[in-house]
Amino acid sequence: MVNYREILRLASVPENGQRRIAAAVHSSRDTVRSVLVAAQEAGVKWPLDDDVTNAMLRNILFPSKPAAALLHVEPDFQYIHRELAKPGVNLTLLWTEYCNRCEQDKTTPYMYTQFCERYRHWARITKATMRIQHKPGDVMQVDWAGNTLEIHDPTTGDVDKGYLFVAVLPCSCYAYVEVCGDMRQETWLLCHVHAYNYFGGVTRLLVPDNLKTGVKSNTRYETILNRSYQEMAEHYDTAIVPARVRHPKDKALAEGTVKFASTWILAALRDRKFFSVHEAQKAAAEKLEELNDRPFKKREGSRRTAYLSEEKEFMRPLPKTPYEPAIWTGELHVGCDYLVSDGVNKYSVPFDLIGEKVVLRLTRNTVDVFYRGDRVAIHMRERSPQREPIVKPEHMPKEHRKYLAYNTDDFSEWGSSVGKNTSAVVQYFLTSSKEPEQGFKACASVRKLEERYGAKRLENACARLLAFSSSPSVRVLNTILKNGQDKLPQPEKAQSKKEPATHIQHGFTRGAEYFRKGGASR
Repeated sequence: MVNYREILRLASVPENGQRRIAAAVHSSRDTVRSVLVAAQEAGVKWPLDDDVTNAMLRNILFPSKPAAALLHVEPDFQYIHRELAKPGVNLTLLWTEYCNRCEQDKTTPYMYTQFCERYRHWARITKATMRIQHKPGDVMQVDWAGNTLEIHDPTTGDVDKGYLFVAVLPCSCYAYVEVCGDMRQETWLLCHVHAYNYFGGVTRLLVPDNLKTGVKSNTRYETILNRSYQEMAEHYDTAIVPARVRHPKDKALAEGTVKFASTWILAALRDRKFFSVHEAQKAAAEKLEELNDRPFKKREGSRRTAYLSEEKEFMRPLPKTPYEPAIWTGELHVGCDYLVSDGVNKYSVPFDLIGEKVVLRLTRNTVDVFYRGDRVAIHMRERSPQREPIVKPEHMPKEHRKYLAYNTDDFSEWGSSVGKNTSAVVQYFLTSSKEPEQGFKACASVRKLEERYGAKRLENACARLLAFSSSPSVRVLNTILKNGQDKLPQPEKAQSKKEPATHIQHGFTRGAEYFRKGGASR
């Protein structure tokens, strides 16, 4: 019944408009307007005596209206409940269709507020799933449980923590749990992949908490997701809608399932001793099946039967390939060695990116390097520390690639291709030191002289150098070429072929007497 007394009381306050009065008494503005007009015509004003009832006011204000309330057509609540499970269907649409049918049948429908209240009352009495809040296949809520399992190291006896990941579908309360050895981002993403595989489908929305592995920032104005988390959502064609900060009721089913799982999984396993995460995962998986098959207390069936009968058909299909978790790093500066690190090993990038900033996308098997959104390098990821960085030749400057190609056979073959004198000089550099690698630098310098002056001039310069020295040097060879001495006629060798070459002797030349006391002054 319309609260005529309250309408007249509120209307006596000048600040109250019809919109405010209608909201306060839960009536339409048309009803408030008609009551106020009828009261003005009948001369009824506030205040009224306490014994004046709403029924008396109705007879005074609307004497021509029958006292008996019109009979309203009761909605088909079971039909409404089934239709609400369909995508895009809500109570407003169903109430509009209900009103259209009543108009065709020339019957009186309930107003929208009464329509919704009566449906809620019916759902509460029949223990039906409240699809006003949760549609099948619409939302998956995820969270970490606060309690943990103990994982004992069989060798050292150390005790580590086993963390419990929980995912739940609010409509059917169907749950998935998994024991993890850590709560890192890669583990967090893998748990989502396993949950989708367990459910056999994907929901339209994903509601996590505001943990840093998933959400960078969640304010009144914007939500910034972790790049890896967003990439996973795009792969599964779902949308992430984090719960509001300090509003656990936004994912009340996940919070409730966490408590339920803590009791029926963690507490149920409290007396068992686990020596590996895998062993704990297997035990938790067995308890999970028991939890999903456990009968409801207030309605028929279990979580599993509710999921199979009410929700499974509304789940979105899984993608053809499962998501491979990828971690995105922040911006990394490329140093002069054109290397970047994943925290364990170093990997090369094209040398022309020296001084720039790049981003790494890390999976279990690959390292992708991105520069301004474009992938510029990819490496197979090494999980164990390596002594040397992983470098691709195409990422190196030309000079560095040449240096890597240096070896004894290559220099010897090149020297022989230029001429016998050049080959002799190269062989001297490769054999005059303890190890051939000590002469690579000198051989590389000789090779640069060939690129600059040509093979013919280099051969002539080597011939002139060997004519007067048995210990050639790159500095002297460069001087000969620079001054053009290689173009002059070649000098005759100072020694006959029959006479052995006299090597330069290094030692004292003044004799012992010279170094006696006072010998230098004689």
